[in-house]
Amino acid sequence: MKINLRFFASVRELVGTGQEVLEVAGPLTVGEVRNLLIARGGNWEYALAQGRALRMAHKQVMCDADTVIGEGDEVAFFPPVTGG
Repeated sequence: MKINLRFFASVRELVGTGQEVLEVAGPLTVGEVRNLLIARGGNWEYALAQGRALRMAHKQVMCDADTVIGEGDEVAFFPPVTGG
């Protein structure tokens, strides 16, 4: 299945792209997609590392790693947002 990935702010800067279409064997969870991207190594591993503060969204709604994704879904990764 194909899913749409979006990367924002510092994550986008580190991985060098704001979006990507990824073909995966489904069904998968958001956490499993994160692990697939981490396995690419280099900046991918650093930007999406498990101990790193990171937010995830599924179809533009905040989610956790256990959220199951389907064909054509959008998954986004971004750092926590702070304001002042």
